[in-house]
Amino acid sequence: MKLRVLYHGNCFDGSASAGLFARYFRERLATGAAEVAYTPMQHKGDAQPIAAKLLDGDVNACVDFRYSQDPRLHWWFDHHASAFQLPGDEAHFRADASGQKFYDPKAKSCTKFLATSLAERFGFGIGRFAELLHWAEIIDGALFPSATMAVELREPALRLMTWVENNREKALAERFIEDLVARPLGEIAADAYVAEPLQPLLTRHEQNIRVMRRISRLDGGVAISNLIPEGIATINKFIVYYLHPDARYAVTMLETKERYKISVGSNPWPKVPRTHDIAELCQKYGGGGHPAVGAISLPKTDLDSALKVADEVTAFLRSA
Repeated sequence: MKLRVLYHGNCFDGSASAGLFARYFRERLATGAAEVAYTPMQHKGDAQPIAAKLLDGDVNACVDFRYSQDPRLHWWFDHHASAFQLPGDEAHFRADASGQKFYDPKAKSCTKFLATSLAERFGFGIGRFAELLHWAEIIDGALFPSATMAVELREPALRLMTWVENNREKALAERFIEDLVARPLGEIAADAYVAEPLQPLLTRHEQNIRVMRRISRLDGGVAISNLIPEGIATINKFIVYYLHPDARYAVTMLETKERYKISVGSNPWPKVPRTHDIAELCQKYGGGGHPAVGAISLPKTDLDSALKVADEVTAFLRSA
C-alpha cells in the first residue's frame, strides 16, 4: 500500500506535518506493509498548484500546501490564507463529505493543527509529539519572544529550521521527516547528517547578518533588501527585524537556481501594528502565505519584471 505525501518543502512546519501524517497512516490506516513517498512542493503561482501526475499513491495526502479538486487527493490539511488558488477550490472543499480534509487559516502551524485534528476526530495519540508541536508553533507562527532568539539560533529546533531551509538532498529531507516524529530534536540536531552541513550554514548566517547590515535600508516603515546581486538564495527572515526594530514590514529579493523570490513579511515585534494582509497582497502576483508573512515566486527570465513587482509591493506597504 503506497502513501504519497505532498508537503511544503524546505520548511520545518511542512516537514513535521508530513512526518505526523505518515505516522498516523502507518499506525491507523495501513493494511500490511506501507510504502511512504514524500514530494516537496513550492508556492510558484502555477496554473495548477498540484500536477495530476503527483497523485500516484493508493492514498494521497497534501499537508501545509494548497488545495486541489482532484478526486485522487484523499487527505488535506492546511492553514495558509492562500490555500484556495483556483476558482471553485473553496466551494469544492466546503462541499467535501469525506471528513478527511481540514483547513484553519487561524492556526499558527499546520503541524499542531494536523495533530489536533487527528486527535479530536480519530483519537490519534499526540502527547508523545509535544516537543515537536511546541516548536512548530513558535517557528511557523513567529512566536519568538525576541528577534535575538530568532537570529542567534541557539536552540536545537532553530538549528533544524535553518538546516531544512537550506537542504537540497531529497534522501536527507526524507530522513529528517521521519526523524522529527521519532527522535528528540536535540538528538537530531547533533546527528552528523545535520550537524556537519549546519556548521558552514551557521558561518554563512553570520556573513548574511553582515551583508544585511550593509545593504538593507528602512524607508517609510519598510525594510528593503535586494540580495540578488549578493548571490544569497535563502536567509533567516528575522535578521531584518534584528537590524531594523522600527520596521513594520520587510521586502526581500532573492535569486534561487529556479526562480526569483520576493519574500514579504511583517515585524513580529511591531512598534506600529500591521494593517495589511500579506497573503492577500502576494496572491495578486501569484504568490501566497499568511496574513503576516508570504512570498511571490517569479520565473527566472526577467529580472526587471521581478524588481518591478518588488517595487510595487514596497510602495503599497509604504503607503500604509
